[in-house]
Amino acid sequence: MSRQPAIGPDAAPGVPAVEVRDLHVSLDRTPILAGVDLTVAAGEWVTVIGPNGAGKSTLLRAVGGLLPAPGAITLFGTPSAALRRRDRARVVATVAQSPVVPPGMSVLDYVLLGRTPYIPPLGRESAADVDAVDEVLDRLDLTGFHRRELATLSGGERQRVFLARALAQGATLLLLDEPTSALDIGHQQEVLELVDQLRREHGLTVLATMHDLSVAGEYADRMVMLAAGRVVASGTPREVLTEHLLATHYRASVRVVDGAHGPLVVPVRPR
Repeated sequence: MSRQPAIGPDAAPGVPAVEVRDLHVSLDRTPILAGVDLTVAAGEWVTVIGPNGAGKSTLLRAVGGLLPAPGAITLFGTPSAALRRRDRARVVATVAQSPVVPPGMSVLDYVLLGRTPYIPPLGRESAADVDAVDEVLDRLDLTGFHRRELATLSGGERQRVFLARALAQGATLLLLDEPTSALDIGHQQEVLELVDQLRREHGLTVLATMHDLSVAGEYADRMVMLAAGRVVASGTPREVLTEHLLATHYRASVRVVDGAHGPLVVPVRPR
């Protein structure tokens, strides 16, 4: 039996968490990504931005192993295509925009699905698995939701449950596709602060997509702007969130002002 290479925390120091080289993806024969390059260092928070249809979600799906990308993506130095599904799930956790919600499933049972990579075939979750889930539910203010069915929750509550499942997975790389789209401003801050705290405390790596440019700029170490399936800008939030780039690729009239934690993008009416 071939042995899987060391990945995640066991990878060699200095190896990037994510390395994407010349990634091309077509869906239904329509090109979505064309020659995308991307590197995310271990422990870094990189946010991908871009107008609708730029290919942001497709990029995250490819990195997460949900789309074929032979030879183009490595995770902690290992070609993504060489990873077994269970091993990838121990390293990469994804929060999609619209996850499939099994009918009738409770919050507790759904979040416990995040422990699947650690449960032996035909086995059951252990007390340690339940404790890990309880801790995550508590940190996301979901303790009182254990027995609630997912279908009875509000959009914002479901979004926190989706994040809870990903965090319960104990992965080193967290892929967040519009993680705050259904949250009010208070829970947006709580969720992003929690993710950032976990990143700093446990060396979590975050690759996210976000539409709210001001919020994205407050949390990201670096930003990558996609347009028409290509990288058109990459750098710090102050280097990417410029009035010129936003006008060019978003066709938006904005003013960018300097904030305490990053640039703030303010829409203005065209003259």
